[in-house]
Amino acid sequence: MKPRCIPLLFLLCTCASAQKAAPPAHLSKETRLDLVHGFSSELVYIRAPFPMGKKGLTVKDGVVSPSGEELQRQLALWGPAVKPGDEARITNVVIKSNLIHFEINGGPIKKQKWYQHISVGAGGNSAPVAPSDQNANPRGTYVDLLFDHYVPELTAQQLKDLVRPVFDFDAKSAVEAFLDTVPPKVKEAIQNHQVLVGMNREMVTYSKGRPPKKIREKDGDTEYEDWIYGEPPQDVDFVRMVGDEVVRVETMKVDGTKMVRTEREVTLEPKSSVAKSDPSKPANAPTLRRPGEPEPDRPTPSGTQTPVLTHPAGSDPPPTGPPNYSM
Repeated sequence: MKPRCIPLLFLLCTCASAQKAAPPAHLSKETRLDLVHGFSSELVYIRAPFPMGKKGLTVKDGVVSPSGEELQRQLALWGPAVKPGDEARITNVVIKSNLIHFEINGGPIKKQKWYQHISVGAGGNSAPVAPSDQNANPRGTYVDLLFDHYVPELTAQQLKDLVRPVFDFDAKSAVEAFLDTVPPKVKEAIQNHQVLVGMNREMVTYSKGRPPKKIREKDGDTEYEDWIYGEPPQDVDFVRMVGDEVVRVETMKVDGTKMVRTEREVTLEPKSSVAKSDPSKPANAPTLRRPGEPEPDRPTPSGTQTPVLTHPAGSDPPPTGPPNYSM
């Protein structure tokens, strides 16, 4: 009996390993149509900042790219198309060989409708039926969901989980979507309508709302803003902003006591700054050099000696001394 059990056990192990190594099925045509129809025109809340421009974000295995310093550099250079907590609409879904392309708010490139190409005219003059608005798509962008080799069979919920790093389909408000993108300490403070030293302007706005009063002052070379919340006989909060960061929180209580906090209470990811161009040389300055030709070295005076002017050889030297006038 034992020699018969060994081949049977080997056969069972082989079948189990073959089932485990079987690759997932390709996306079927029916599922493709269902996903395109189901996600097109869907309203979502944004969970990651998207930079403006023709290049959007990519998501693969839950990792968003670009991120970190590179993403902050693009945001500082071009500005954000959408920010965490913003409501956006998926306007187009394209499924390709190894990725799913989601266009947001019309995509980065403005597209024209068929009727915007039609013009009517009389007497040699023509005008479009529906003139296009040059500012119709200022906040469009996209995200690509990447796969290793091909798009596998997916359900709608599985696709939502894969794009969870950038889209929130379950949030009921912008505040709820924004709270999922901040550290736990900041989230708790926003829910309790408190301000922590180290928050940025957006966090303070979600926590306390827009300030009823703002005062701009200057302390030496440092410019700051005081955001004032509340009026007597209630507690009054003075939130001091330097740039995009809270540096001081002062609270005046009803009984006259004053509480001041200046020590950093939360540390956020630093934002990248864009290097300033050289003011002595404007960008894209005109030049006679051919493309790719190196710029010639400019002679610079050395030392502090004053250049001496010489006269040509064989000629009389110029007269020295004061001019001689005769009447």
